[in-house]
Amino acid sequence: MTVLVDTNVLLDIVSSDPIWLEWSITRVREALGSGAVVIDSVIYAELSVGLDSVEAVDAVLSETGVTMVETPRFALFLAGKTFHEYKKRGGPRTGVLPDLFIGAHASAARIPLITRDARRYRSYFPDLKLITPHQ
Repeated sequence: MTVLVDTNVLLDIVSSDPIWLEWSITRVREALGSGAVVIDSVIYAELSVGLDSVEAVDAVLSETGVTMVETPRFALFLAGKTFHEYKKRGGPRTGVLPDLFIGAHASAARIPLITRDARRYRSYFPDLKLITPHQ
């Protein structure tokens, strides 16, 4: 089974987060034991914010066993429609679009998402299978 991993989980690993490191490593390892763990270009871009080079991002992916895949066009379409719905509901934040791209990718591909930030995903992608600390 393929699983998409959210940026916050990878950042836990990169930063050795004292609270979330063990949970994040365990979830990624469990997912790798069942199949592939992937990210898309949005997650790659978000991860790059905390690293110094493309090589550093690629090293994190290699060390964690995570691979990069292309976002399906239907997921891109779904993200745009979901963002429109978010704005219609009165959503004030403009920085929400990356999360909607990620949720739409997992939803369109019908694959689970490992994340610590489930609230928005549950709200806009209610059928999406989430792997979270608070299941």
